[in-house]
Amino acid sequence: MRQPFYILFFVFTLFLSCKQESKEAKEIAKVTVALDISRFDREIADAKPADIPALKEKYPYLFPSQYPDSIWVDKLRDTLQISLLKEVNSTFGDFKKESQDLKMFYQHVKYFFPEEIEPKVVTVISDVNYNSPVILTNKLLLLGLDNYLGSDHKFYQGLQNYIAEGLDKKYLITDVANAYAKKVVPYPTRDRTFLGQLVYYGKELYVKDKLIPFVTDAEKIKYSQEDLDWAFVNEEQIWRNYIQNQYLYSTDKNLNKRFLDPAPFSKFQLELDSESPGRLGRFLGWQIVRSFMNNNEVTLQQMLNLSAEEIFKKSNYKPKR
Repeated sequence: MRQPFYILFFVFTLFLSCKQESKEAKEIAKVTVALDISRFDREIADAKPADIPALKEKYPYLFPSQYPDSIWVDKLRDTLQISLLKEVNSTFGDFKKESQDLKMFYQHVKYFFPEEIEPKVVTVISDVNYNSPVILTNKLLLLGLDNYLGSDHKFYQGLQNYIAEGLDKKYLITDVANAYAKKVVPYPTRDRTFLGQLVYYGKELYVKDKLIPFVTDAEKIKYSQEDLDWAFVNEEQIWRNYIQNQYLYSTDKNLNKRFLDPAPFSKFQLELDSESPGRLGRFLGWQIVRSFMNNNEVTLQQMLNLSAEEIFKKSNYKPKR
């Protein structure tokens, strides 16, 4: 006779959760955001040598003082630069969708972090600097649009597939959110354990849950949907492997290379390696932090400052079977 009560309790809890999320979404939609977006990539594409002084005055941070104007004049004539600019223009066009995503992102940022001020947004080309496609400071957000032309683009030939797969414009807002997450998630300098690293990356991904809920989970972690499905299906097996090998409190840095750093696959040294996506440790850390937030009444800011040990112990994390 007790089963109907538990079902009713679950439905009631789910109803309250959805109601709270709906109320939160309405409040976020009311947040005022005034974004200043400048298309430097367009301006430099249309520039003539005589325009360089005016561009230097408008964007001094893009023109290091040690370089003479002749360097920039040569760039205007460089065939690779011209080709890059054309490809960026073809891919992004009027930048309307991306501008809308940035506005929604900063509405969420200002809701959860009210002290934040929107930076000036400037779109640039970076000669395909895929290691730093987004640069965020307190006052400036630089977006290297040539890092988002599509995984099969000719400019990315020669790159390993797991790198090229992340060079798509659908990941632009993900990389912006990641840059912001790195700003607000404290790095565990004193905790050198594998668990400390799992939870650190889990916090970053949970920040994305809150700041870009309008993108898919696969896009948040930069997986294909198939890779994300694989991770969920094998979550219990991955977790058992970590426990059996006593990885959680290990300080072996090789574990970072095997399970946290960007790579074509995770390295369990088992048959499933070739099937697995890379960075599965980050995925598990994400699920631990999600479980903690579902089971504890704490704010986002409070969670960010808690230790990995406390989050893990209070998460009641149990991987799905």
